[in-house]
Amino acid sequence: MRRIDEDINSGQFKNIYLLYGEEDYLKLQYKNKLISALVNDGDNMNFTKYSDSGINVNQVIDQAETMPFFAEHRVILIENSGFGKKMPEELGDYISAIPDFTIFIFVEPTADKRGKLYKTAKAAGRDIEINMPNEDTLARWVGAMIKDSGKQMKKDAWSQFLMMTHDSMDNMSRELEKLITYMGDREQIALDDVNAICIARVETKIFDMINSIAAKDLHRTLDLYQDMLSAKEPPMRILYMIVRQFRQMKVIKELSGLGESVSSIARKVGAPDFAVKRTLQLVNNFSAKEIKNLLNDAANFEQQVKTGLLDEKLAVELLIMKYAGKEEANHG
Repeated sequence: MRRIDEDINSGQFKNIYLLYGEEDYLKLQYKNKLISALVNDGDNMNFTKYSDSGINVNQVIDQAETMPFFAEHRVILIENSGFGKKMPEELGDYISAIPDFTIFIFVEPTADKRGKLYKTAKAAGRDIEINMPNEDTLARWVGAMIKDSGKQMKKDAWSQFLMMTHDSMDNMSRELEKLITYMGDREQIALDDVNAICIARVETKIFDMINSIAAKDLHRTLDLYQDMLSAKEPPMRILYMIVRQFRQMKVIKELSGLGESVSSIARKVGAPDFAVKRTLQLVNNFSAKEIKNLLNDAANFEQQVKTGLLDEKLAVELLIMKYAGKEEANHG
Protein backbone atom coordinates (compact mmCIF):
# COMPACT_ATOMS: atom_id res chain seq x y z
CA MET A 1 0.00 0.00 0.00
CA ARG A 2 2.91 2.30 0.74
CA ARG A 3 4.11 1.68 -2.83
CA ILE A 4 0.82 3.02 -4.23
CA ASP A 5 1.12 6.16 -2.07
CA GLU A 6 4.71 6.64 -3.29
CA ASP A 7 3.66 6.30 -6.95
CA ILE A 8 0.83 8.80 -6.48
CA ASN A 9 3.11 11.29 -4.72
CA SER A 10 5.84 10.99 -7.36
CA GLY A 11 3.49 10.79 -10.35
CA GLN A 12 5.54 7.83 -11.62
CA PHE A 13 3.24 4.86 -12.25
CA LYS A 14 3.82 1.24 -13.23
CA ASN A 15 1.91 -0.39 -16.10
CA ILE A 16 0.33 -3.00 -13.85
CA TYR A 17 -1.07 -3.11 -10.31
CA LEU A 18 -2.49 -6.17 -8.59
CA LEU A 19 -4.49 -5.55 -5.42
CA TYR A 20 -5.52 -8.81 -3.77
CA GLY A 21 -6.41 -10.13 -0.32
CA GLU A 22 -9.31 -10.45 2.10
CA GLU A 23 -9.76 -6.81 3.21
CA ASP A 24 -12.30 -5.35 0.77
CA TYR A 25 -12.59 -1.95 2.46
CA LEU A 26 -8.88 -1.18 2.03
CA LYS A 27 -8.82 -2.61 -1.50
CA LEU A 28 -11.64 -0.22 -2.40
CA GLN A 29 -9.80 2.74 -0.83
CA TYR A 30 -6.56 2.07 -2.70
CA LYS A 31 -8.28 1.22 -5.97
CA ASN A 32 -10.11 4.56 -5.81
CA LYS A 33 -6.89 6.38 -4.86
CA LEU A 34 -5.14 5.02 -7.94
CA ILE A 35 -8.04 5.81 -10.28
CA SER A 36 -8.39 9.36 -8.88
CA ALA A 37 -4.69 9.97 -9.48
CA LEU A 38 -4.71 8.49 -13.00
CA VAL A 39 -8.08 9.48 -14.48
CA ASN A 40 -9.63 12.95 -14.71
CA ASP A 41 -13.09 13.17 -13.18
CA GLY A 42 -15.71 12.12 -15.74
CA ASP A 43 -13.17 10.92 -18.32
CA ASN A 44 -14.90 7.83 -19.70
CA MET A 45 -12.90 7.84 -22.93
CA ASN A 46 -9.63 6.82 -21.28
CA PHE A 47 -10.99 4.64 -18.48
CA THR A 48 -12.58 1.22 -18.93
CA LYS A 49 -13.88 -1.12 -16.26
CA TYR A 50 -14.41 -4.89 -16.55
CA SER A 51 -15.73 -7.07 -13.75
CA ASP A 52 -16.71 -10.64 -12.91
CA SER A 53 -16.41 -13.65 -15.20
CA GLY A 54 -16.99 -13.77 -18.95
CA ILE A 55 -14.70 -10.84 -19.81
CA ASN A 56 -13.94 -10.54 -23.54
CA VAL A 57 -10.15 -10.76 -23.58
CA ASN A 58 -9.81 -9.54 -27.18
CA GLN A 59 -11.82 -6.44 -26.30
CA VAL A 60 -9.53 -5.78 -23.32
CA ILE A 61 -6.43 -6.05 -25.51
CA ASP A 62 -7.97 -3.75 -28.16
CA GLN A 63 -8.65 -1.16 -25.45
CA ALA A 64 -5.13 -1.49 -24.10
CA GLU A 65 -3.67 -0.91 -27.58
CA THR A 66 -5.71 2.25 -28.18
CA MET A 67 -3.80 5.49 -27.59
CA PRO A 68 -5.32 7.71 -24.88
CA PHE A 69 -7.35 10.70 -26.09
CA PHE A 70 -5.94 14.01 -24.76
CA ALA A 71 -4.63 12.24 -21.66
CA GLU A 72 -1.37 10.73 -20.49
CA HIS A 73 -2.75 7.29 -19.68
CA ARG A 74 -5.33 4.77 -20.71
CA VAL A 75 -6.50 3.00 -17.53
CA ILE A 76 -8.13 -0.44 -17.52
CA LEU A 77 -9.68 -1.72 -14.29
CA ILE A 78 -10.41 -5.46 -14.02
CA GLU A 79 -12.19 -6.62 -10.83
CA ASN A 80 -13.22 -10.01 -9.41
CA SER A 81 -12.48 -11.68 -12.74
CA GLY A 82 -10.92 -14.84 -11.35
CA PHE A 83 -7.72 -13.93 -13.25
CA GLY A 84 -5.86 -13.98 -9.93
CA LYS A 85 -6.31 -17.76 -9.95
CA LYS A 86 -6.23 -18.44 -13.68
CA MET A 87 -5.70 -15.93 -16.47
CA PRO A 88 -6.58 -16.57 -20.14
CA GLU A 89 -3.37 -17.41 -21.96
CA GLU A 90 -3.73 -14.61 -24.54
CA LEU A 91 -4.10 -11.89 -21.89
CA GLY A 92 -1.41 -13.50 -19.79
CA ASP A 93 1.06 -13.18 -22.67
CA TYR A 94 -0.11 -9.65 -23.46
CA ILE A 95 0.46 -8.15 -19.98
CA SER A 96 4.16 -8.99 -20.22
CA ALA A 97 4.54 -6.15 -22.75
CA ILE A 98 1.91 -3.50 -22.01
CA PRO A 99 2.22 -0.24 -24.03
CA ASP A 100 3.80 2.62 -22.06
CA PHE A 101 0.58 4.62 -22.15
CA THR A 102 -1.65 1.86 -20.70
CA ILE A 103 -2.08 1.00 -17.00
CA PHE A 104 -3.87 -2.13 -15.81
CA ILE A 105 -5.37 -2.26 -12.31
CA PHE A 106 -6.43 -5.75 -11.23
CA VAL A 107 -8.48 -6.14 -8.02
CA GLU A 108 -8.96 -9.76 -6.99
CA PRO A 109 -9.89 -11.69 -3.81
CA THR A 110 -6.91 -14.05 -4.18
CA ALA A 111 -3.82 -14.49 -6.33
CA ASP A 112 -2.03 -17.71 -7.18
CA LYS A 113 1.68 -16.97 -6.78
CA ARG A 114 2.42 -19.43 -9.60
CA GLY A 115 0.06 -17.61 -11.95
CA LYS A 116 0.89 -15.22 -14.78
CA LEU A 117 -0.90 -12.23 -13.25
CA TYR A 118 0.90 -12.47 -9.92
CA LYS A 119 4.30 -13.05 -11.52
CA THR A 120 3.92 -10.08 -13.89
CA ALA A 121 2.76 -7.76 -11.09
CA LYS A 122 5.58 -8.98 -8.85
CA ALA A 123 8.14 -8.29 -11.60
CA ALA A 124 6.82 -4.70 -11.65
CA GLY A 125 6.98 -4.57 -7.85
CA ARG A 126 3.24 -3.90 -7.61
CA ASP A 127 1.86 -7.18 -6.24
CA ILE A 128 0.01 -5.67 -3.29
CA GLU A 129 -1.61 -8.00 -0.77
CA ILE A 130 -4.23 -6.26 1.36
CA ASN A 131 -5.40 -8.10 4.47
CA MET A 132 -6.85 -7.05 7.81
CA PRO A 133 -4.39 -4.68 9.57
CA ASN A 134 -3.01 -5.40 13.04
CA GLU A 135 -4.65 -4.11 16.22
CA ASP A 136 -2.46 -0.99 16.51
CA THR A 137 -3.34 0.13 12.98
CA LEU A 138 -7.04 -0.56 13.54
CA ALA A 139 -6.92 1.33 16.86
CA ARG A 140 -5.44 4.40 15.12
CA TRP A 141 -8.00 4.21 12.32
CA VAL A 142 -11.01 3.83 14.62
CA GLY A 143 -9.52 6.35 17.06
CA ALA A 144 -9.32 8.98 14.32
CA MET A 145 -12.99 8.47 13.39
CA ILE A 146 -14.04 8.63 17.05
CA LYS A 147 -12.04 11.83 17.55
CA ASP A 148 -13.58 13.40 14.43
CA SER A 149 -17.03 12.71 15.87
CA GLY A 150 -16.11 14.43 19.16
CA LYS A 151 -16.23 11.19 21.17
CA GLN A 152 -13.86 9.08 23.24
CA MET A 153 -13.83 5.32 23.85
CA LYS A 154 -12.83 3.50 27.01
CA LYS A 155 -10.19 0.77 26.73
CA ASP A 156 -12.52 -2.10 27.66
CA ALA A 157 -15.10 -0.76 25.19
CA TRP A 158 -12.49 -0.77 22.42
CA SER A 159 -11.46 -4.37 23.23
CA GLN A 160 -15.08 -5.51 23.05
CA PHE A 161 -15.75 -3.49 19.89
CA LEU A 162 -12.72 -5.07 18.20
CA MET A 163 -13.76 -8.58 19.22
CA MET A 164 -17.33 -8.09 17.98
CA THR A 165 -16.56 -6.44 14.64
CA HIS A 166 -13.08 -7.45 13.46
CA ASP A 167 -14.11 -9.61 10.49
CA SER A 168 -13.73 -6.58 8.17
CA MET A 169 -13.01 -2.85 8.26
CA ASP A 170 -16.25 -2.30 6.36
CA ASN A 171 -18.17 -3.95 9.20
CA MET A 172 -16.19 -1.98 11.79
CA SER A 173 -17.01 1.27 10.00
CA ARG A 174 -20.75 0.47 9.85
CA GLU A 175 -20.93 -0.59 13.49
CA LEU A 176 -18.99 2.48 14.63
CA GLU A 177 -21.34 4.77 12.73
CA LYS A 178 -24.32 3.14 14.50
CA LEU A 179 -22.54 3.44 17.84
CA ILE A 180 -21.73 7.16 17.40
CA THR A 181 -25.34 7.90 16.40
CA TYR A 182 -26.60 5.98 19.45
CA MET A 183 -24.38 8.04 21.78
CA GLY A 184 -26.16 11.31 21.01
CA ASP A 185 -24.61 14.09 23.11
CA ARG A 186 -22.69 11.71 25.37
CA GLU A 187 -18.94 11.77 24.77
CA GLN A 188 -17.54 8.67 26.49
CA ILE A 189 -18.29 5.38 24.71
CA ALA A 190 -18.45 2.67 27.38
CA LEU A 191 -18.57 -1.12 27.32
CA ASP A 192 -22.35 -1.16 27.86
CA ASP A 193 -22.82 1.06 24.80
CA VAL A 194 -20.86 -1.36 22.61
CA ASN A 195 -22.83 -4.34 23.93
CA ALA A 196 -26.12 -2.50 23.43
CA ILE A 197 -25.54 -1.52 19.81
CA CYS A 198 -22.95 -3.67 18.05
CA ILE A 199 -23.99 -6.96 16.51
CA ALA A 200 -21.83 -9.80 17.78
CA ARG A 201 -20.45 -12.08 15.09
CA VAL A 202 -21.12 -15.81 15.47
CA GLU A 203 -17.40 -16.29 16.15
CA THR A 204 -17.61 -13.85 19.07
CA LYS A 205 -20.53 -15.75 20.58
CA ILE A 206 -18.63 -19.03 20.15
CA PHE A 207 -15.60 -17.47 21.85
CA ASP A 208 -17.83 -16.37 24.77
CA MET A 209 -19.21 -19.89 24.96
CA ILE A 210 -15.72 -21.42 25.10
CA ASN A 211 -14.77 -18.90 27.78
CA SER A 212 -17.73 -20.13 29.81
CA ILE A 213 -16.72 -23.76 29.23
CA ALA A 214 -13.22 -22.90 30.48
CA ALA A 215 -14.75 -21.27 33.59
CA LYS A 216 -16.91 -24.41 34.09
CA ASP A 217 -19.97 -22.15 34.07
CA LEU A 218 -22.55 -24.61 32.79
CA HIS A 219 -25.53 -22.27 33.29
CA ARG A 220 -23.99 -19.42 31.25
CA THR A 221 -22.75 -21.78 28.52
CA LEU A 222 -26.25 -23.24 28.08
CA ASP A 223 -27.73 -19.71 28.08
CA LEU A 224 -25.33 -18.67 25.31
CA TYR A 225 -26.23 -21.79 23.36
CA GLN A 226 -29.93 -21.02 23.73
CA ASP A 227 -29.35 -17.42 22.58
CA MET A 228 -27.71 -18.72 19.41
CA LEU A 229 -30.55 -21.15 18.77
CA SER A 230 -33.04 -18.30 19.25
CA ALA A 231 -31.08 -16.35 16.64
CA LYS A 232 -31.79 -19.24 14.22
CA GLU A 233 -28.24 -20.63 14.25
CA PRO A 234 -28.45 -24.35 13.34
CA PRO A 235 -27.09 -26.65 16.10
CA MET A 236 -24.68 -28.40 13.72
CA ARG A 237 -23.24 -25.07 12.61
CA ILE A 238 -22.68 -24.20 16.29
CA LEU A 239 -20.97 -27.57 16.78
CA TYR A 240 -18.84 -26.96 13.70
CA MET A 241 -17.79 -23.52 15.00
CA ILE A 242 -16.89 -24.94 18.42
CA VAL A 243 -14.80 -27.66 16.77
CA ARG A 244 -13.09 -25.15 14.46
CA GLN A 245 -12.19 -22.94 17.44
CA PHE A 246 -10.79 -25.89 19.41
CA ARG A 247 -8.77 -27.08 16.40
CA GLN A 248 -7.27 -23.63 16.11
CA MET A 249 -6.60 -23.61 19.87
CA LYS A 250 -4.81 -26.96 19.51
CA VAL A 251 -2.51 -25.62 16.78
CA ILE A 252 -1.87 -22.34 18.61
CA LYS A 253 -1.10 -24.19 21.84
CA GLU A 254 1.39 -26.44 20.03
CA LEU A 255 3.10 -23.57 18.20
CA SER A 256 3.29 -21.52 21.38
CA GLY A 257 4.83 -24.51 23.16
CA LEU A 258 7.53 -24.55 20.47
CA GLY A 259 8.39 -20.95 21.34
CA GLU A 260 6.78 -19.33 18.28
CA SER A 261 5.98 -15.60 18.57
CA VAL A 262 2.43 -14.24 18.29
CA SER A 263 3.11 -12.72 14.86
CA SER A 264 4.63 -15.99 13.60
CA ILE A 265 1.64 -18.00 14.87
CA ALA A 266 -0.75 -15.46 13.30
CA ARG A 267 0.89 -15.92 9.90
CA LYS A 268 0.76 -19.71 10.15
CA VAL A 269 -2.89 -19.97 11.24
CA GLY A 270 -4.10 -17.07 9.04
CA ALA A 271 -5.52 -14.99 11.90
CA PRO A 272 -4.90 -11.40 13.08
CA ASP A 273 -2.33 -10.91 15.87
CA PHE A 274 -4.98 -9.75 18.34
CA ALA A 275 -7.11 -12.86 17.72
CA VAL A 276 -4.09 -15.09 18.43
CA LYS A 277 -3.33 -13.15 21.67
CA ARG A 278 -6.94 -13.60 22.77
CA THR A 279 -6.87 -17.31 21.93
CA LEU A 280 -3.59 -17.78 23.83
CA GLN A 281 -5.24 -16.39 26.96
CA LEU A 282 -8.07 -18.87 26.48
CA VAL A 283 -5.96 -21.87 25.52
CA ASN A 284 -4.12 -21.84 28.86
CA ASN A 285 -7.40 -22.85 30.53
CA PHE A 286 -7.41 -26.18 28.69
CA SER A 287 -4.93 -29.04 28.82
CA ALA A 288 -3.81 -30.62 25.55
CA LYS A 289 -5.61 -33.79 26.66
CA GLU A 290 -8.88 -31.95 27.30
CA ILE A 291 -8.77 -30.30 23.86
CA LYS A 292 -8.07 -33.69 22.23
CA ASN A 293 -10.90 -35.37 24.18
CA LEU A 294 -13.39 -32.64 23.26
CA LEU A 295 -12.52 -32.91 19.55
CA ASN A 296 -12.91 -36.70 19.70
CA ASP A 297 -16.28 -36.45 21.49
CA ALA A 298 -17.50 -33.80 19.01
CA ALA A 299 -16.59 -36.10 16.11
CA ASN A 300 -18.44 -39.01 17.75
CA PHE A 301 -21.55 -36.91 18.44
CA GLU A 302 -21.53 -35.60 14.86
CA GLN A 303 -21.37 -39.19 13.54
CA GLN A 304 -24.29 -40.18 15.76
CA VAL A 305 -26.35 -37.24 14.46
CA LYS A 306 -25.59 -38.20 10.83
CA THR A 307 -26.65 -41.82 11.45
CA GLY A 308 -29.85 -40.76 13.24
CA LEU A 309 -28.80 -42.03 16.68
CA LEU A 310 -28.77 -38.59 18.30
CA ASP A 311 -30.75 -35.36 17.97
CA GLU A 312 -28.47 -32.52 16.79
CA LYS A 313 -29.60 -30.03 19.47
CA LEU A 314 -28.99 -32.65 22.17
CA ALA A 315 -25.55 -33.48 20.72
CA VAL A 316 -24.31 -29.95 21.40
CA GLU A 317 -25.93 -29.94 24.86
CA LEU A 318 -24.16 -33.19 25.77
CA LEU A 319 -20.81 -31.74 24.73
CA ILE A 320 -21.47 -28.58 26.75
CA MET A 321 -22.56 -30.52 29.83
CA LYS A 322 -19.51 -32.77 29.72
CA TYR A 323 -16.95 -29.98 29.37
CA ALA A 324 -18.62 -27.07 31.19
CA GLY A 325 -19.94 -29.16 34.06
CA LYS A 326 -18.39 -29.02 37.54
CA GLU A 327 -17.64 -32.75 37.45
CA GLU A 328 -15.25 -32.22 34.53
CA ALA A 329 -13.47 -29.55 36.59
CA ASN A 330 -12.98 -31.97 39.45
CA HIS A 331 -11.66 -34.80 37.32
CA GLY A 332 -10.09 -33.01 34.31
